[in-house]
Amino acid sequence: MADHFCNSVGILQQYSPPSQFAGFEKQKQSPSDPPQEDYPQVFAKLIARTAGDVDLLIDSLPSEESSLELQLASLKKLENENQESAKHLEDIVSKGETLLSQIQEVLHDIAECQLRCQALESNT
Repeated sequence: MADHFCNSVGILQQYSPPSQFAGFEKQKQSPSDPPQEDYPQVFAKLIARTAGDVDLLIDSLPSEESSLELQLASLKKLENENQESAKHLEDIVSKGETLLSQIQEVLHDIAECQLRCQALESNT
């Protein structure tokens, strides 16, 4: 949000027309015309969206009503789910390794058969 405020001030400094002060010489006008974009509206939207993001982050923080016991129970539940998922993953990896070894054995048998067939063809 601070970044958007800083950019807003920078745009105002860069493109706003100079102010006239009584008793001073008239300042030269900038040779470049200000851009046609509606910077106040753009930066207002950016600042409002960032403020909404900050509110969302604040709402996602644990509340003061959440006691230590509730947080520990939640962590315990997550740990149990993590252990179950790890066991499931280990089972899947084990099955995959078994299938891989079976596939390698079949490929080995196919290669031997092809070699034997080529040897028989070359003898005839």
